[in-house]
Amino acid sequence: MAAARAGSFTIWLVIVLLSVGVGGYALFHVFTGFAYLPLSNPMFEPWGLRTHVAASGVAMILGAFQFSKTLRRKAPSLHRWTGRAYVLACVIGGLAGGVIALSSTAGLIAGAGFFMLAVLWAPFTLLALVSALRKDFIAHERWMIRSFALTFAAVTLRIQMPIAGGLGEAGVIPTDFVWSYQYIAWLAWVPNLIVAELFIATLPRLKPAKASAAAALA
Repeated sequence: MAAARAGSFTIWLVIVLLSVGVGGYALFHVFTGFAYLPLSNPMFEPWGLRTHVAASGVAMILGAFQFSKTLRRKAPSLHRWTGRAYVLACVIGGLAGGVIALSSTAGLIAGAGFFMLAVLWAPFTLLALVSALRKDFIAHERWMIRSFALTFAAVTLRIQMPIAGGLGEAGVIPTDFVWSYQYIAWLAWVPNLIVAELFIATLPRLKPAKASAAAALA
């Protein structure tokens, strides 16, 4: 049991560090006026891409901490308020991402991947909020897992890009960035969601009333 808890904590800590790192990197560009970010998108330039980066950075930093049992138990008000900020950031980031997706300079396949991510990200997050307001904490937890799996796409994308570069240099795949990016636009979030669903399937299936009581006592 202790080993399992230590393993779970280690996984969570790695997720937190990666999320804060990528989220902080995004906010660095926000605070420096995007002077060091050579990306652009013709849709609602410059606010479309910049809004997406700023909101997504906030979501990345706040998201992983929402799963902290210590935070929920010792600072429930902080958990609720950071959760509301997370929801707002996801909705703004998702809407902005959806708007700019199909005009991606990486092409239609990449744009469609990012558009589908946006289509799922904002609704999943809102369903997590609605479930919490209804005190259905079983559904709330599950929708939050799905939401953060999509938020974490920002991390997996940045892990996959250098891997694709290395595979290109090794001659395994084409070296063309756009060729790789059109697949990464899907691979950055679809596997995340699959893993989230597999994890959700392992969670105990308590009745809503029992789950509410357990949350109140936690």
